[in-house]
Amino acid sequence: MLNLTDSEIERAYEELKEIHKNNLEDLGVKLPRLRRGNNFTKYALVLIYLYKKFNQKVSKTELTKFIKKFYPDTNDVQQARHLGAQKGWYILSGTRGDLEAKKLGINSGEYQLISLETHYPNFTQMRRETNVSEDDWEQLKEDYNFRCATCGSKEGEPNFHYPSSITKLQKGHMNPDKSPTIGNIIPQCEKCNRPDRNYFEYDKKGRVIRIADPKFILKSNEKIQKKMYEFLKLEYDNK
Repeated sequence: MLNLTDSEIERAYEELKEIHKNNLEDLGVKLPRLRRGNNFTKYALVLIYLYKKFNQKVSKTELTKFIKKFYPDTNDVQQARHLGAQKGWYILSGTRGDLEAKKLGINSGEYQLISLETHYPNFTQMRRETNVSEDDWEQLKEDYNFRCATCGSKEGEPNFHYPSSITKLQKGHMNPDKSPTIGNIIPQCEKCNRPDRNYFEYDKKGRVIRIADPKFILKSNEKIQKKMYEFLKLEYDNK
């Protein structure tokens, strides 16, 4: 495990700051702040650690031990995963199901910073920027009678499938490969919208019409995965 001094952490952050400005800022990648008050942030510490071990596999256990030096009560470090999927840094995870991670031998519970020149391939932040006005959003909800397009639960009333939860409508992404603008969003309750994780593409009636993320197949059992493999192999071998 690396033992970084405060001055080494600060120098590494300045290097990352320059790299981010030159290569990544225009791609929407987010640079975490170095400090909150007098303390280094966990996001900055994790990013710096992976940077100092650029293109090397780093285990979650190793990261946790490092973070514990600054935050002794830390038991579960999630920042490496979030730095990739949510902030755009090209960090592969052996747990997330990245196909490239499998090719590189990155195992479950391991991370690797792959590139400082481009963003994580499945980074969705730029696609999620939207200029949908509140008026347009309210009109869209009215068009759906203030109901979830997928399950029909009505805003402000108990959810059909989770009666103890009051329905609140969210902007459901119809096609995750396009920006969530009017024409590409539907009202969805939190219960229908959250588990999706951009795996599917929906039509205007809230029905799944196709898979949007091929990693979804990894949620299936081995029998289904093998059938999918055989189907695709047959399909593309004939082309």
